[in-house]
Amino acid sequence: MCSVINRVKPVQGALALTLRLRAITEGSSYAAAEIRRFCPGLSAVTDPLRATSRSYCSRMALTEGLLFRQLFESESSTYTYLLADTETKEAVLIDPVLETIDRDLKLIHELGLNLKVAVNTHCHADHITSTGLMKKRLVGLKSAISKYSGASADLLLSEGDKISFGKHYLTVRDTPGHTDGCMSLVSGDQSMAFTGDTLLIRGCGRTDFQQGCAKKLYESVHQKIFTLPDQCLVYPAHDYLGQTASTVGEERRFNPRLTKSADEFVNIMNNLNLPKPRKIDVSVPANLVCGVQEV
Repeated sequence: MCSVINRVKPVQGALALTLRLRAITEGSSYAAAEIRRFCPGLSAVTDPLRATSRSYCSRMALTEGLLFRQLFESESSTYTYLLADTETKEAVLIDPVLETIDRDLKLIHELGLNLKVAVNTHCHADHITSTGLMKKRLVGLKSAISKYSGASADLLLSEGDKISFGKHYLTVRDTPGHTDGCMSLVSGDQSMAFTGDTLLIRGCGRTDFQQGCAKKLYESVHQKIFTLPDQCLVYPAHDYLGQTASTVGEERRFNPRLTKSADEFVNIMNNLNLPKPRKIDVSVPANLVCGVQEV
């Protein structure tokens, strides 16, 4: 009996796959429309297996000549992002963490990249940045942060500034609220937004310390991030549930806090009653001096 059941299961699986493929290739105009929307140039008929994967996975490769890596630090659940021009090898690193500096430098070396800028989306309270130490190990590297953060860096950025690497660039959008010095970085073709702690996947950064303001955060998201194209990928500084990316369209529809009215949002944020980050008393002073303070 067991052997019969084991033989039936693969048949059922194959049948289910056939039906899903038929729905895409023959009858599902919605699926085809979604594939065209998220993956322009990809035919639902020629590659249905790829089309059934999550849209952002295939979307990442659409910016020609861009190398992209999403890296993770487990203690603070921080994402670090590496972007590079595949021709010139010039690169940018977003939100690097002290504990993973060796990993990051090893990858940069293996890929033959020339890291030009290491940028923090804000002055972090839950980990120490590696930008200061990284500058000592990479000649010519510049650190960057918002000029409103109160932190020191080689490049103090504000609205509209561009971080260029090869033919690519990231544009700064000031998005205060979690802190006064928060900024989001948007790719030149608006296909990706690195939102720091301002916008998380189905959430947002807290607003109860470091000059946080719930009203400012709400306005920042709605005016600076939710005005990006629906298909623009959202890459946050943190995620605590194993999620890697979202889209502007998803967050505009499904974010449980930011779909509320401004008054409702402020009330929610003012009543979270969260404990302060465990490393805040060490991280903030260190990050104000580019992470090189003796700790």
